[in-house]
Amino acid sequence: MISEFRIAVPERELADLRARLGRIRWPRQLPGAGWARGVPVDYLRRAADRWAAYDWRAWEARLNEYPQYTTEIDGQTIHFLHVRSPEPDALPLIMTHGWPGSVAEFLEVLGPLTDPAAYGGDPRDAFHIVAPSVPGHGFSVPLTSGWDHPRIAHAWAELMRRLGYRRYGAQGGDTGSVVSPLVGQVDPAHVVGVHINGGLAFPPLEPGDREQLNAAERERLAAAERLRAVGTGYADLQGTRPQTVSFALSDSPAGQLAWILEKFWEWTDPDRDLPEDAVDLDHLLTDVSIYWFTNTSATSANLYYENRSAADDGRPGVPTGVAVFPTDPAIRRVLDRRHHIVQWSEFSRGGHFAALEAPDLLIDDLRTFFRLVR
Repeated sequence: MISEFRIAVPERELADLRARLGRIRWPRQLPGAGWARGVPVDYLRRAADRWAAYDWRAWEARLNEYPQYTTEIDGQTIHFLHVRSPEPDALPLIMTHGWPGSVAEFLEVLGPLTDPAAYGGDPRDAFHIVAPSVPGHGFSVPLTSGWDHPRIAHAWAELMRRLGYRRYGAQGGDTGSVVSPLVGQVDPAHVVGVHINGGLAFPPLEPGDREQLNAAERERLAAAERLRAVGTGYADLQGTRPQTVSFALSDSPAGQLAWILEKFWEWTDPDRDLPEDAVDLDHLLTDVSIYWFTNTSATSANLYYENRSAADDGRPGVPTGVAVFPTDPAIRRVLDRRHHIVQWSEFSRGGHFAALEAPDLLIDDLRTFFRLVR
């Protein structure tokens, strides 16, 4: 059964958030630390002040402009946007966000992808978009145990079958860069192509790989090594003690805000100094608000716990497109071993959250790739 869904955060939850933001106990900070030890206090103060004045209802209404539904798959509630194109021959496309993302990530791309003619594009490039909330994230709650990447991929294949789509594509960044290829593996008879961006995993190099890297790849590898050295503490915590860290995140909006803002600072376009230089601050706060209002700090973190022992099912045979944005540690010779790559694009603008940072580039790359496989 598929049920209609509409976001409607109770007014008392908005009042509670504002009250909590008004009585934050700010931590001490070493002078001159900047971002080296984490989110600076003065920066988070400004962001929290903006959150207190931010209009959730306007963004809630914007999200509710798009049809939303819930269904139960394998015992798990799955929330999803289902935005159909006016073009009858549009290609169905399931898009997967990651952590700390949400379906709000796709707001800038939904219109151009579903109705390209209205945005100066070719109607033959149209998609029907299905954008689920990953189990434990946003409105895909309560969470049951065991939801690792392969299980999500099986659920997505079932969701597309349930919606009547027998021929479709899969796209995603972050978690989606892992889940989308797995959808191609578990449902190769129906997936025509997979497009990915925003992978963060350290490239699994083989002997001799380093000597073959070009200058851009060496730079990406060095950035990946820096991230592995100082930027993965969040994953260690979420992958080992997701419940413990969630007490601070669920009880303190400042904690939840800092936990997510740090990733937007670290993973967005390196040419942008602050998160809001790369992503509109209110859009970013909408993402944080979804985590806060749904109280999903613990359940979203559990994805890291489940995937510590999750196995890859093998190399997918479906055509794959890879879009490489700054901060993506993608190396062609490495990914060629794991994917059937037919399109490889590298961009000098944007970052990990491509749908938010460089929606124009992502849209164009998606259109170009899926013309090859429609």
